[in-house]
Amino acid sequence: MRQKIVAGNWKMHKNAEETEDLLNDLIDKLPNDKDVEIIVAPTFINLSSAVGHLEFTNIQVAAQNMYQAESGAYTGEISADMLKSIGVNTVILGHSERRAIFHETDALIANKVDTALKHEMRVIFCFGEELKDRQNQQHFNVVENQLRDGLFHIEKSAWSNIVLAYEPVWAIGTGETASPEQAQEMHEFIRETVRKAFGSDIAEDVSILYGGSVKPDNAQEIFSKPDVDGGLIGGAALKADDFAAIVNAI
Repeated sequence: MRQKIVAGNWKMHKNAEETEDLLNDLIDKLPNDKDVEIIVAPTFINLSSAVGHLEFTNIQVAAQNMYQAESGAYTGEISADMLKSIGVNTVILGHSERRAIFHETDALIANKVDTALKHEMRVIFCFGEELKDRQNQQHFNVVENQLRDGLFHIEKSAWSNIVLAYEPVWAIGTGETASPEQAQEMHEFIRETVRKAFGSDIAEDVSILYGGSVKPDNAQEIFSKPDVDGGLIGGAALKADDFAAIVNAI
């Protein structure tokens, strides 16, 4: 049985006080009796306090990004060792905003994946096509290439620390959402692509999350699809009621 996961990516939102308030709301409202892993990813400066705040809860903390070098003259960057030292063991890599705004390439993301895995961190690996790719019927090729170039160099044993997160770029922060059928079609393709490269055991075990304007009113239908194992949630993760409703929809 694959692990069901709902992760909230807070992006560049919530100062220290707002982070504490939201965490308190989540503790009150999130279920603790469901077989689903719950993750939140606050900003870097609030990670340590979030880890302490959530220590005795069923909510885990992830980082939104990480630098690939171990240490050095990289002003403003955060290393895997720094994250591990404050109790953060999961990192989101390859998010579409990192790719588009900060021009992160597949090769760079692959380097980050290697560093994270070296430090025994779990990676939520993000990938997905832009609108022009789907309109040109290139969405499957784009997704396959991103998987291959960013992730398929790793050893089979490393897949126990990989979570896949498919995010159609055209459905992030736009209010648009891939239909449940479109999500299932792509998730099935992703699982088959992993199967061809690494075998059925890994393909059937890896959790594949959907990320792209998931809301309380569409979460249940999306999560009901056989190859959708949860969600990477953006805007709705910033509202405790909405995030709790999405978790309860799985």
